[in-house]
Amino acid sequence: MQLRRRFLLSAALPLALAFGLPAAPLGAKEMPESQATTEARKPNVVIIATGGTIAGAGADATNSASYVAAKVPVDKLIAAVPQISTVANVRGEQAFQIGSESFTDEKLIQLAKRVSTLLKQDDVDGVVITHGTDTLEETAFFLDLVVKSDKPIVVVGSMRPSTSLSADGALNLLDAVTVAGSKEAIGKGVTVTMGDYIQSGRDVTKRTNVVPNAFFSQWGPLGMVVEGKTYFYRTLAKRHNTSSEFDIDQIDSLPLVGIVYGSGNMIPAVYDTEVQAGAKAIIHAGTGNGSVADYLVDKLKDISAKGTIIIRSARVPDGFVVRNAEQPDDKYGWVVSHDLNPQKAKLLAAVALTKTSDTKELQRIFWEY
Repeated sequence: MQLRRRFLLSAALPLALAFGLPAAPLGAKEMPESQATTEARKPNVVIIATGGTIAGAGADATNSASYVAAKVPVDKLIAAVPQISTVANVRGEQAFQIGSESFTDEKLIQLAKRVSTLLKQDDVDGVVITHGTDTLEETAFFLDLVVKSDKPIVVVGSMRPSTSLSADGALNLLDAVTVAGSKEAIGKGVTVTMGDYIQSGRDVTKRTNVVPNAFFSQWGPLGMVVEGKTYFYRTLAKRHNTSSEFDIDQIDSLPLVGIVYGSGNMIPAVYDTEVQAGAKAIIHAGTGNGSVADYLVDKLKDISAKGTIIIRSARVPDGFVVRNAEQPDDKYGWVVSHDLNPQKAKLLAAVALTKTSDTKELQRIFWEY
């Protein structure tokens, strides 16, 4: 009997190898992995909650656009998506409980410092920030500029509160945790994961306010999350995170930067108001190619000559501002934002001004980030 068993075992080995199967003794049963082994293989992700629609609640299930934001605390957000526990070991922190339109520079700095501290810990593999969608793109870009870590940072929100029919927050949160715990997301920069897409926090912007499919990038998404798996198809070409020259650990405040929105029949005195308020730079969100009306040129030249930096951006959602087109930027000492929209140009200008006010250096920074 023992001889027959040895024969069967020796015959089983080449058959298993031939068919690409694992070699195992006959009659052996596959044993489930212990819970401890499974837990050890899961990444550790911290969810930092700041409020917004993803934490909102409406009076009725049909209220998808009218509701109260920032009502649900982080522990209930996590508990509402039990599938998260199969993806990562998660814990939550409540940083703020606000609508994102109420974010200030002080709150941005506070959040970024906390993210930086967490990512320095060996037991943290990634961070997810739940956020209102109104200024989500700005927070994502700011973190991209100043947090010196290659570990995944994912900013996530929703366009409908959890009480709404077809609410999008639960799947968005699950996908965000999936990306934050993914080795493929390491070094990809801060991402915004919503509606199945993985978007670059540097590129993405909110284009609509009433439907879930709200965030777009003119350069396309970085990838997708499908049934719990991440797929990346491009990387961010601009400097970010560990390749950035900026470090949140060295930043405690941001200089004031204003935005003046371009239109027909503009009021020149608005620029004076920004200067009087203490703005160190003004983003001119011009029409078309960041155009400046003929009756505004002398005003902007004068402001620039007195030390307030003028940065030409554009109100159009796509394309980019071409330097020395429309206006002789070299001659006037103005800066162009290239493809950054006014709100992101404002943030980059503020961060850059913590290091330099030289317009040539500022223009270099706008080319590189």
